[in-house]
Amino acid sequence: MEYEALYRLGAERLKEAQIDEPMLDARLLLEEVCGTDRNYLLAHGSNPVSEDDYNCYVNYIEKRSHHIPLQHILGYQEFMGLHFKVTPEVLIPRQDTETLVEEVMRNLHDGMRILDMCTGSGCILLSLLKYSNDCIGTGCDLSEKALLVAEENAGALGIGAEFLQSDLFENVTGKYEIIVSNPPYISSEEIPGLMEEVREHDPRMALDGGKDGLYFYREIIRQAGDYLYPGGMLFFEIGCRQAAAVSSYMRQAGYREVTVCKDLSGLDRVVSGVYGG
Repeated sequence: MEYEALYRLGAERLKEAQIDEPMLDARLLLEEVCGTDRNYLLAHGSNPVSEDDYNCYVNYIEKRSHHIPLQHILGYQEFMGLHFKVTPEVLIPRQDTETLVEEVMRNLHDGMRILDMCTGSGCILLSLLKYSNDCIGTGCDLSEKALLVAEENAGALGIGAEFLQSDLFENVTGKYEIIVSNPPYISSEEIPGLMEEVREHDPRMALDGGKDGLYFYREIIRQAGDYLYPGGMLFFEIGCRQAAAVSSYMRQAGYREVTVCKDLSGLDRVVSGVYGG
């Protein structure tokens, strides 16, 4: 079958399955299978596809039509210009979280110690270490399987980082200039209403923030001061309606210069503050 015809077949199947952006996903899957880029469809659409590539593509399209996330089929996600392995054991890195990394980087200096709480795939910590000099990083997560993915990502990127299995600060020692976290922040009752790709395929422990979605913010804020140098900073990714609550918790805990930052969509996305010691 010709390349363009196969692409259109895939896009139609995904459209029938009510996949968001079926044409984009169909193209990305075909490019992955055939090792092509986005220009190939326009310039070489009439070229034949090998039987092996055809069969592989049809298999990928069938998986995607059952709402298996594109990133789980491909096995990776791009984040901050870097290539991260993803599996069903970790939250898929999202563009919104790049806002968190960018805000930390505005305050990151050479040689700082960084703690990434609820590290998952390691994308936040490893991005910070990649784009800084001589910083030292530790990533914590309760999930041993998630930490294995993070360690693999660190190895693939050639970045030295420590990964620690810990229930929040349970096994953390020492002090840090930066603590950053994208914790679970969706309320338990909201999870059944999430899109299928998230509800059924992201790990629930990476989503569920308790009854009000704020459990992990309260716990991290309560304990973080014991692990921050005076003048150190705490950064959170938040849900777009959580800025007021998280900011209030931080001020009550003695954090100064509490700031809310919006993402590219204009939604509240990051809350940060300076620890007074």
